[in-house]
Amino acid sequence: MADPSILVTLPYPNIDPVLARPFGLPIRWYSLAYLAGLLLGWLWMRRMAPRIGTPVTRQALDDFLFWATLGVILGGRFGYVIFYKPSTYLADPMEIFRLWDGGMSFHGGLIGTTLAILWFCRSRRIPLLRFADLVSLAVPIGLFFGRIANFINGELWGRPGEVPWAMVFPRDPAGVPRHPSQLYEATLEGLVLFLLLNLVATRSDLAQRRPGAIVGIFCAGYGVARFAVEFFREPDAYLGLIGGVLSMGQILSLPLILFGAGLVWWAFRQPAQAGR
Repeated sequence: MADPSILVTLPYPNIDPVLARPFGLPIRWYSLAYLAGLLLGWLWMRRMAPRIGTPVTRQALDDFLFWATLGVILGGRFGYVIFYKPSTYLADPMEIFRLWDGGMSFHGGLIGTTLAILWFCRSRRIPLLRFADLVSLAVPIGLFFGRIANFINGELWGRPGEVPWAMVFPRDPAGVPRHPSQLYEATLEGLVLFLLLNLVATRSDLAQRRPGAIVGIFCAGYGVARFAVEFFREPDAYLGLIGGVLSMGQILSLPLILFGAGLVWWAFRQPAQAGR
């Protein structure tokens, strides 16, 4: 690798992770990102439900926001604890509740949200796959804001790189130019996946005729995007590359890709339901 002192890099914007401190209470970009993802995702679901024919009322969607919030936060936090740093939190369990220090897992959040969807659909007698398709259209919104928050926090940076847009992150002890992999993830997992899913849903009757296909595309699409970006993201120091080959994020994404592809295949094997 070239000498980092002679590489031309983009300056890291070095945004204060705390937006403001009214009355001494810190308002963090990280918290605002989760709030924005949940609220905008809820509004987008309200907009898209009639467009793709999801049989759910606005009141039910309003109620689901609470359960989605629990699923995202509890699932994301406990997923991070279990998948990435179990020994650390076993040594000091109270650290689990320090959400403001960061440490959330998408795969854990996905499990939590899935459980929330299962419970909600069963209790309200809403068709599970149709509702899951609707939720999938909104999830990339939260992924986008979450990765932007990671970038503002200067965490989860990329591997050393010699690209012109490489950055030196202030919290990086090595102090070398790195890929801004958080922005790669915000683009692929957030923007690109959002456009792909919503274009497919609005330009076809797939959500009505093939329930489960949209959520299958989401799972496979996210898994592929995450697997690819992990090649540019610095592996967690306390885990490294599993077997010297794959990161934990890639290992967790593989079953997601297989599940998503299998769900799409299954949806197209079922008799087509009546479209619009």
